[in-house]
Amino acid sequence: MNVLAAILMASASLHITVWPNGADQAAKRSYTLSCGPTAGTLPYRASACTKLTRSTHPFAPTPKGVACTELYGGPQEALVTGRFHGQVIRARFSRKDGCETARWNRIRFLFPGAAA
Repeated sequence: MNVLAAILMASASLHITVWPNGADQAAKRSYTLSCGPTAGTLPYRASACTKLTRSTHPFAPTPKGVACTELYGGPQEALVTGRFHGQVIRARFSRKDGCETARWNRIRFLFPGAAA
């Protein structure tokens, strides 16, 4: 792997918006996170960068056709935009069913103050 590829694999530049109460815009929280080098407003940035680096596809959507439990996890919502591993991302997260709650839980370290 060349140096540029290694830098892209370790890099992230993200804007994270969290709605802890769902559509309640007044409670909206916004954070930034950069990895390689570590910076931003997200609490525990270094830990978040380490966890993201170890993740294979943290922003992948739930595949179409997957059966999900109808267990509502809460009203929380989040939007993550920016670049990760050299790719542009725009990923929405919620806790509307079992699949989405599992997806949320895999990267909940990006959503401080929202449900665990």
